[in-house]
Amino acid sequence: MGQRRLNGEQWLAWRRQQLARGGSSTDFDWLVDLAGGLSWQQQQQLRLHPDQPVVLTCDLPGIETLWQRHLQTHEPLQYLVGRCPWRDLELAVGPGVLIPRQETELLVEWALELASPRPALWADLGTGSGCVALALARAWPGSRGWAVDLSAEALRQAAFNLEQAGGGGAQVQLLAGSWWEPLRAWWGQLELVVSNPPYIPTAVWANLDPVVREHEPALALDGGSDGLDALRLLAEGAATALAPGGVLVLEHHHDQSDAVLDLLAMAGLEQVQRRADLEGKRRFASARRRPIQPLHRSAP
Repeated sequence: MGQRRLNGEQWLAWRRQQLARGGSSTDFDWLVDLAGGLSWQQQQQLRLHPDQPVVLTCDLPGIETLWQRHLQTHEPLQYLVGRCPWRDLELAVGPGVLIPRQETELLVEWALELASPRPALWADLGTGSGCVALALARAWPGSRGWAVDLSAEALRQAAFNLEQAGGGGAQVQLLAGSWWEPLRAWWGQLELVVSNPPYIPTAVWANLDPVVREHEPALALDGGSDGLDALRLLAEGAATALAPGGVLVLEHHHDQSDAVLDLLAMAGLEQVQRRADLEGKRRFASARRRPIQPLHRSAP
């Protein structure tokens, strides 16, 4: 079947053939949505009304080829179609760049909450696809932000996504380098810094599903023996690089909450907090640099 037009009964029979080869029905339906333009809601309707016509934006052999490649090589579907829906965005993604996760949407929401009103200067450390930087830029037009990454490939992808969105509404500059260092010229001025760093312990990363371990960049996932290598650096640098009263917001592994809060407290930061993801797992932490205390004059 090479057609793009068929009815629901034909489509359901073809879907059963593809799933008989293996894989997850959820993944397959997502591929049909993204590559074929048939939304999940439309797919559900076809089960109730199989006589309805189906119009795809990609012919069936094209979708079959992508599905077979995914089954054989474990390549992420997002890489195969070249894009990933995330928040209210559709981001370009490819090998060498971490695929944005749903939980990171909550990292953005918390950052927006903690940094209200709009910060003048902010940064996203370990920007990857640029998803967090782009979300912040769209929320705070007129602000100035920096998106930092050590990977040249990630910076190219982030640059493309920011360009496609017209910069997102804020002035965002891409910087190459490791964590705080590229921002040295603005140390002491950053009102908000957000980071989703590599935090998976090496032994855990080595046993991840092949679709992640063999294709997504280890640089963005492997956080060292205890998963805290990058998180230590982020906590240690915050008391110098943040503006007085500035806030650091972090994503971390689901079992690292106590350790990350300890790192933030030991770095001399205040208002150390944690927050859970949608599954109730403690996955986020925040803290502030001590604000400058006003001088109190003695009464005459």
